[in-house]
Amino acid sequence: MKADDDLRTAETLRLGVSRLSSRLRAQHPGRGQALTRMAASVLANLRHDGPLTPTALAAVEGLQPQSLTRVLNELEERGRIVRSTNRKDRRSQDIAITDLGIEALDGHVQEGNRWLASALKTLTPTERGVLELAAGLMVRLAETAPGSTSRHGGSDEEGHGTAS
Repeated sequence: MKADDDLRTAETLRLGVSRLSSRLRAQHPGRGQALTRMAASVLANLRHDGPLTPTALAAVEGLQPQSLTRVLNELEERGRIVRSTNRKDRRSQDIAITDLGIEALDGHVQEGNRWLASALKTLTPTERGVLELAAGLMVRLAETAPGSTSRHGGSDEEGHGTAS
């Protein structure tokens, strides 16, 4: 049955993504300046989406705004984000990534990318090609609206990257 095949594929894909994500996180040794998974995700969202309110940022992360308080405070203390009063609603704040935040995020991503590039050398050229195609498809899946069942032809040829 098609539904059973899709569930098996989803299970295998989720396991592979989860294990690879864990392995990439393990490439960031416990240095004092290392980013946590959540800090890296927050910085990546701010970099890609521009300044966001805590509520909007929490929605992107799938969390309650209170759950981000500690992470935002740490990022602000290290100069990686800056808060300012929202121009439309003076009771709200906008959070923006700083140059130090961009630098920290770039370093975080580069460490993982170096390990991943090295690991890719263990695969055949055909296997690397399959992964390149799969990476584009995973980005497209991640951008699919909840409950969407539309099918698209073609491929995503944009070079989207990830933060962790």
